[in-house]
Amino acid sequence: MPDELNLSNLTLSNLTPAQPRQERKRVGRGLGSGKGRYSGRGIKGQKSRAGSHRMRAGFEGGQMPLAMRIPKLRGSTSRDAMPIGPFRTYSQPVNIRDLDRFEAGEEVTPEALKAKGLIRSIRKDVKLLGVGELSKKLTISVHSASASAREKVEAAGGTLTLLKEPKVKKAKKHRATPASTPDDGIDVAEETTVAEAAAEPELEPESED
Repeated sequence: MPDELNLSNLTLSNLTPAQPRQERKRVGRGLGSGKGRYSGRGIKGQKSRAGSHRMRAGFEGGQMPLAMRIPKLRGSTSRDAMPIGPFRTYSQPVNIRDLDRFEAGEEVTPEALKAKGLIRSIRKDVKLLGVGELSKKLTISVHSASASAREKVEAAGGTLTLLKEPKVKKAKKHRATPASTPDDGIDVAEETTVAEAAAEPELEPESED
């Protein structure tokens, strides 16, 4: 617009935009336009395709990406084993020393632990660990507990109840080894010679009389 805006002289013939207009690039309109034939994309290749400038993070042009070239941890707990299978579990740890926030004789449950700010969620299992000492008699109900934690709770006069039955480890099956046969390591000819020698009677030496 003009520097001094005069509404009396403002007509359609002298209207100008506040910012200079940039004309739209019209591609594929003939070789004479400067943007014909390949429309500014060059000849073939990845960058001539649609969506080539919006590649995901870590894309390396089609070659094996770095995340797949480096070694991984074994088992279903590794980061690349997604989605995590049913064999991976997670429990929220709570130590014995953290139970000092409860009064003597109080009942400790996952809901009470969350109210005290010791765990974040009641939808995940809670495991009681034996770090620290316990001097109060408490009634504790958690999903699992370590052996040392159970000993300390019972030593303080409290009780510990598991909300889940502990898993019983399956005994490993040992493959039976074949029984050794009497002819192991003995040649058949040697065995025959030994049997014949045992069958022959011993001859007494002749007297010189």
